Amino acid sequence: MKQRVFLGGLASVFLLAAQPARADVDLTLFGVGANVSMAETVDCTLTTGEAARCMKFVVTYLPAGLEIGPFCPETLKDVGGIWDWDGANPGVYQLDRAFFEMLSGLGYTFYGAAENIYVSDPGSGTQPVQDNTCLSASADSMVEITTLIPMSPQMADTPTILDTVAKVGIALDGVPIFADAPSVLQTGHLPALDVCAGHIDPGGWYHWHGTATDMGTVYRNAGLTASCGLAQSASAQFGYAFDGFAMFGSAETDGSAPVDLDACGGHLGPTAGQPGGVYYYHATVAFPNLPACLTGVQAQNNFSTTAAKGIGSLRGGGGPDPATNDNGPAGGRMPPGFDTAASVLGVSAEALLQAVNIAGGRDPDFGTAAASLGVTEQALRAALPLPPN
Repeated sequence: MKQRVFLGGLASVFLLAAQPARADVDLTLFGVGANVSMAETVDCTLTTGEAARCMKFVVTYLPAGLEIGPFCPETLKDVGGIWDWDGANPGVYQLDRAFFEMLSGLGYTFYGAAENIYVSDPGSGTQPVQDNTCLSASADSMVEITTLIPMSPQMADTPTILDTVAKVGIALDGVPIFADAPSVLQTGHLPALDVCAGHIDPGGWYHWHGTATDMGTVYRNAGLTASCGLAQSASAQFGYAFDGFAMFGSAETDGSAPVDLDACGGHLGPTAGQPGGVYYYHATVAFPNLPACLTGVQAQNNFSTTAAKGIGSLRGGGGPDPATNDNGPAGGRMPPGFDTAASVLGVSAEALLQAVNIAGGRDPDFGTAAASLGVTEQALRAALPLPPN
């Protein structure tokens, strides 16, 4: 969605490598009711090749008792969730009449003459009939997700930039956290978020695209009346990033604004659990209120899901590559031929991979993928190094 701007530059991140960074993952913070069906400490291998100990979490598709939605409104008379629009008049908006009429004036029409919103399910494999649809995936209660987070985080030589749908971490309620959802400007379709900044992946499981426990700060900053039903605290810990460093809201524990943040949104400072000082991330006051990059070393194969589609399913139960956060095959590379295919089609390799992933992964619906990319199905089939559907 919105292009990240690193005001401080990445040099400020490198300077932290020599600083103390130990902050073991505290399992007790995952309270009663958290979406964790199993947690254990296991041997793992970091992306540096170093052996380590990781906290292994197995989570279900949705925490018990968590109320989600609404996502897409049914008509212009209704109000749905939110969206961080990155075209003309950018900003975070509620999905209501004013927003959709604004988009229509910009050439993106999501509703018909009867004022009904065009809604499609990205997990169904069915190609949207309209050029612009509001995406709302269906839940799959059978899905499980497995994540690995280093128990004792350490700084990486260089940070990992968090691009579209990149892995960010896991919340204390056990819900996975991902970076920006694909932009309407890129796909023509709008993957609606609820007011807590979450939605269901095409694979059927719920995940966050923002710091859900600090959305109140975002809404006040944007002048919106929206309200997330979760308990809000700008100073509370939201979860752990995939490098093992903690993620907090947009304020310090005493309520003050954080200072000396690096390009990723992190710094060294005291916390309730680490009064002597430790490295951790802060949410931003504007959406998307997540770190722009990760400074630490991640574990190999740190995200997998049993889902048949969506994030983590492209390589048969694997997930985004731990070193690059790309939704590619093991080894940190795009699938063979994707870069060339993207060049031929005039799109980015990341956009092409995301479109194929959403449309079914190994056996995609080429019509759906082509529509999201704004190309013909014939052109996509000819460019991609994949067998015919």
